[in-house]
Amino acid sequence: MRYILGIDIGTGSTKAVALNLNYEPIDSVQQHYPSFSTLPGYHEQDPLLIWEAFNQCLLEMKERMGGPPEAIGLSSAMHSLVSVDENGMALSPMMTWADARSSAIAKRIIGSEYGIAIYQETGTPIHAMSPLCKLIWWQENQPDLLHRTFKFISIKEYIWYRLFKEFKIDHSIASCTGLFSWKTLSWSEESLQLAGITARHLSEPVSTSYQKKNSEGTVFVIGASDGCLANLGSDVNGKGMAALTIGTSGAVRISSPEPIFNKQAMTFSYILDEQTFICGGPVNNGGIALQWLLKNILGKTELSITDYAKLFEQIRATVAGSKGLIFLPYLSGERAPIWDSESCGSFFGLKLHHDQGDLSRAVVEGICYALNQVLIALVPDKREIVQLHVSGGFVHAKIWMEILADITGKEIVLLQTEDASAIGAAYMAIKAIGLTQSYPLSSGEKERVKPNADHHLVYQELFSIYAQLYPALQQSMHQLENFTSQLSR
Repeated sequence: MRYILGIDIGTGSTKAVALNLNYEPIDSVQQHYPSFSTLPGYHEQDPLLIWEAFNQCLLEMKERMGGPPEAIGLSSAMHSLVSVDENGMALSPMMTWADARSSAIAKRIIGSEYGIAIYQETGTPIHAMSPLCKLIWWQENQPDLLHRTFKFISIKEYIWYRLFKEFKIDHSIASCTGLFSWKTLSWSEESLQLAGITARHLSEPVSTSYQKKNSEGTVFVIGASDGCLANLGSDVNGKGMAALTIGTSGAVRISSPEPIFNKQAMTFSYILDEQTFICGGPVNNGGIALQWLLKNILGKTELSITDYAKLFEQIRATVAGSKGLIFLPYLSGERAPIWDSESCGSFFGLKLHHDQGDLSRAVVEGICYALNQVLIALVPDKREIVQLHVSGGFVHAKIWMEILADITGKEIVLLQTEDASAIGAAYMAIKAIGLTQSYPLSSGEKERVKPNADHHLVYQELFSIYAQLYPALQQSMHQLENFTSQLSR
């Protein structure tokens, strides 16, 4: 059977999705792998395990489909970094996007005179997630590794080298490193100097449509980052729409012909292709906040589908606005729009009449307020956005989607898939090999959720209060973080 394959190399797993030549998903396979944290702030993986998972996905899909695909498009998680020798062998574990050991370095750069200039040249927020900050950490803490390294590469580059024995990086992954100039499509001399490396230490940047053919005749298209391709796979590649993903964390993204900069919210601008930037902001606290609520507050140990179902039933039975209770969802610090790893969660307005249902609903509302703040940072006049295309693990939680619609005031288009990045990678391959002149669009009717006008008025008032809380509490949050850090030593 003729088919196209999209492969998403994620943080927790690699997933391959097959599309027929009508560009409809017909099958998928997935392989998981672990992460590990040997010290506080560390978040690492073994790149060899990811390579093995990638190969296993290819093998399993070929067996299911009776042969190799015509083309494969690649998606991968952003901000990973691994040191390799001239043969592409890893000299260190791979740092994932979640590795926070360079937080102090990011804070130092943000406070410097050149911090905003680097942000505007590269489109990458100054944060511990970025390879720029990770490289500076290596420079200051493991200089011997820096000297032994032939290349510093991402997980997609690692896999591409093993496939074709060449060090290439697509413009999309390059554009989220903090080391790449979106204007010149080349490595930034200022960033390289700050990181203590030269362009020789990095792969050659190539277009997201760059391709190579293997011995079986399958065309591999290098593709883009998972966030950019999630927009493509969510049919968000034009005006009036935004993509919103809710999983463990969350993100809001729009398509734009040029970068969008917000110095305060530090929204990102990453490259999809020669004509399109994907601009947005990620939040740390999505489903992870619900996990905390169920485990640490409601006393659930092994979380099940039933636990989540009962929680959402409880939330539905609670009034919009949680009787004036507001939750700041910064349980694991926060990225956009505040970029503060020392921020913390907080219930505001808590009184004797509040019950368990109010706390539960306030947590979901707090997550939606945070996502709404990112949307406003991207598009100050939200009237430009007509609808939000929502994907991720929680799209089936109808009450959550209703709350999101009510807070944003936007129609929600629910995407049935959690595979938007892999599907986007397949779409990019389809266009790159010339099967279509433009990117495909997904077929079929989609479920829609419209906002409740009365609830939206309630949430407008509460959101204005929510937006004031972090600036008012920031100093106290930092003092508390400093105190608790001293206690743990």
